[in-house]
Amino acid sequence: MSNTLSSLPENYRAVIVGASGGIGGAFVRHLAADPRCGEVIALSRSGRVYQGAKITPGRIDLEDPASIRGALVPVSAGGPVHLVIVASGVLHGEDFGPEKTWRHLNAASMARLFAINTTGPALVAAALLDALPREGKSVFAALSARVGSISDNRLGGWHAYRASKAALNQIIRTLSIELARKRPEALIVGLHPGTVETALSEPFRGNVPEGKLFTPEYSAGHLLKVIDTLGPEHSGRCFDFAGEEVAP
Repeated sequence: MSNTLSSLPENYRAVIVGASGGIGGAFVRHLAADPRCGEVIALSRSGRVYQGAKITPGRIDLEDPASIRGALVPVSAGGPVHLVIVASGVLHGEDFGPEKTWRHLNAASMARLFAINTTGPALVAAALLDALPREGKSVFAALSARVGSISDNRLGGWHAYRASKAALNQIIRTLSIELARKRPEALIVGLHPGTVETALSEPFRGNVPEGKLFTPEYSAGHLLKVIDTLGPEHSGRCFDFAGEEVAP
């Protein structure tokens, strides 16, 4: 289970936002098993409690800016944060799903996707980038998606989800420029986890090629290995579970 992040300092602090989800929970378990990790702060809307002395649970709602501040100000005050992963995301809900035509575009569902997939991660970054240490490697990562690539969009559809992830990638790129000035050894990246066995992908697994549907543990483990290999020269970009760059 354990992926040792050898590029981060001993007793590093990690924050997982979206810790009650499939991939977020897998990140928590992997990091808690890393002997180099000192603390895993596991934040989610439900405030799910994990077993383990290293794990500190908490509540956060990415649709509520006050909740984001309330959850993250104490984290920042508790000392340097070396790894932040925003593993939250939404594609569909009880009353909405990915659009197949422009006739399906809806203001309320678009606003919700952008709140969770774009604005929420941006506000997490605004609250925690100053908590990254001024020296040494540190990482801020957010789950993106290959369908957020503008240059790779040849199928159309899924308008709001694609746009929210493309906007997230632009936020990451823009933040990376300021981060390079203030924290030269830090990096901020997007991560594409592949198609994972979670509630987000459940209605859309029928067309996934054999061997390309991953467990949360598999995807999170590979993404941690990718994080361990990245340096500040990779900041502002998006990488998949195999370490390949996703086209912007």
